[in-house]
Amino acid sequence: MPELRKDPITGRWVIIAPDRAKRPTDFQTSPSPDAEKFCPFCEGNEAACPNEILAYRNHDSVPNQRGWRVRCVPNKFPALKIEGQLENRGVGMYDVMQGVGAHEVIIDCPHHETRFANLPPANIREVLWMYHDRLVDLKRDKRLVHPMVFKNEGAAAGASLLHAHSQLIVTPVVPIQVAEEMRGAKEFFGWRGRCIYCDMIRQELDDQHRIVLDSPNFVVFCPFASRFPFETWILPKRHSSQFETVQEADVDELAHVLKTTLQKLEVALDNPPYNYILHTAPFHADNFDLKSYHWHLEIIPRLTGVAGFEWGSGFYINSVPPEDAGAFLRRAEI
Repeated sequence: MPELRKDPITGRWVIIAPDRAKRPTDFQTSPSPDAEKFCPFCEGNEAACPNEILAYRNHDSVPNQRGWRVRCVPNKFPALKIEGQLENRGVGMYDVMQGVGAHEVIIDCPHHETRFANLPPANIREVLWMYHDRLVDLKRDKRLVHPMVFKNEGAAAGASLLHAHSQLIVTPVVPIQVAEEMRGAKEFFGWRGRCIYCDMIRQELDDQHRIVLDSPNFVVFCPFASRFPFETWILPKRHSSQFETVQEADVDELAHVLKTTLQKLEVALDNPPYNYILHTAPFHADNFDLKSYHWHLEIIPRLTGVAGFEWGSGFYINSVPPEDAGAFLRRAEI
């Protein structure tokens, strides 16, 4: 029997319809395209990218040359540009501002690796620390409001280059989805005086039905109102609203947790394309937002599409109950 579930944070309704699916092992993923003949992200091709903003390098190397381990460069085709002023204005009844922001690419490794989960934990740790360092730096710019780090792995997930990389876009406004999360979290906090994400963590650890991985400082689970099959979240157990405040020891652990989670998804679902998105509070959030919001990483395997009903209604139809997905991923051996 289908079931409607309400997301406790945003109030969004999701339809869990297991009769629409076959077994979890029957999901088919698109084959990866052939490797690029020339990859601008590979070591030795630094001149094909804009000059680096930051790189973790071997001690005897120089900027924009070989010898780097993780490298951050401006996006060659940016959605937003760092130059200029916002010039917020009205055009009749409409609001307009200049496309000021930041759009950067984090190149995860110097060799041509297409699967992020194949990287060693030390490499993944440096990628996560690059996220931290770039957010700390960009936070100094008062024009910039909200950072979003995301990865598109595989062509079906939106990757135009196969070499493992992430992107960072900082906008001058809070995106609607994050605003909805923050609004729901703030209402819950105002009502109960607690962070809704912290309550979710306690609930999931008590229930155990949707848990994928439990580590000392992080928990991984398929959310109760999952929008997509095998949607998976990673949250720190200690309350923290902004990723840029993360400590080094936690990044070490998070690297292992993220790698293990992605490996489980790859083993269980035959290397699916996926997106992961870092949800974090705005740079200059007030104290109330910092108490009520909780940063987290959302991983979305791209197993199904979004069609007319979803676009028209705002509902999502998920054919895999998160209890089944959690159990399936928990059992996946890597």
